[in-house]
Amino acid sequence: MKYSRLGNSGLKVSKICLGMMTYGSKSWREWALSEEEALPMVKRALEAGINFFDTADIYSYGESEIITGNLMRSLGVKRENVVIATKLNSPMSDDVNDKGLSRKHIFDSIDHSLKRLRMDHVDLYQIHRWDYETPIEETMIALNDLVRSGKVRYIGASSMYAWQFAKAQFTAEKLGLTKFISMQNHYNLIYREEEREMIPLCEDQGVGLVPWSPLARGMFSIYDPGHKDTVRSHSDPFTKKLYSLERDDVVIRRAAEVAAKYGFTGSQVALLWLLQQSRVTAPIIGASKLAHLEQAIQAVDLSITTEDVTYLEEAYTPHPINWH
Repeated sequence: MKYSRLGNSGLKVSKICLGMMTYGSKSWREWALSEEEALPMVKRALEAGINFFDTADIYSYGESEIITGNLMRSLGVKRENVVIATKLNSPMSDDVNDKGLSRKHIFDSIDHSLKRLRMDHVDLYQIHRWDYETPIEETMIALNDLVRSGKVRYIGASSMYAWQFAKAQFTAEKLGLTKFISMQNHYNLIYREEEREMIPLCEDQGVGLVPWSPLARGMFSIYDPGHKDTVRSHSDPFTKKLYSLERDDVVIRRAAEVAAKYGFTGSQVALLWLLQQSRVTAPIIGASKLAHLEQAIQAVDLSITTEDVTYLEEAYTPHPINWH
């Protein structure tokens, strides 16, 4: 496994981050795997040198965090040897204050997450989108207080408009507070709108990118030999909202062509496109099958040419901005 600094921080993370949203409760998502089913995935990830694991309170309404903590303990992982990331913002109940980025919800949420994880701190605490109702000063002061308390080591953000992220970073700098070291944004070979403003901002400010949906929810595997649909491909309501085969097919087919040339899979090519960009620290991979995880692990040591990259990129069709 290869490792990189997360942004301008001293934190070293594996070039692949294992997304823990896949593991949780089938009552939340039909395709979610139980703790028992997740065990071989996490075990193999650790064996391969992956030290970066990303979850969120909203994933299976806390069950993903519980599974993450349980598996780390059952596999005998030393707490200092892994980087555990989680997120907050989404409504966790019908209570009026059980959502958002207010000081109250931030303080309540970290305590709930730590209890579920059964840990005394998280390494990376991320705001799960922007809160339009809470002043950013309140949010940044509360996050800074968590860092000072030792419950949180670093803070990160997720999909939002570049002006919002710039405002948050400026607020932290102006008030002498902890700044975000990472941006978990929607970025892959068929959704590249982040290249317009957010990615240049992060590059300029030394913020690491940990893209979500790097494989476009399995879209890049559809032309692989022997491809079979998964439960998630039929039941994930967000795939059709985010991607359209009619619009994105030319890029997906080109990825399949490049894959065939090297004996790779389409998903590996899509991942390689990200991994070969210096601005990307660690794509977040969701793996429900060991074979898929193995392909991602192998991709860290593979490469494609600059000509391949050009061939993949030149067919891109602009998309509407989504998921902010």
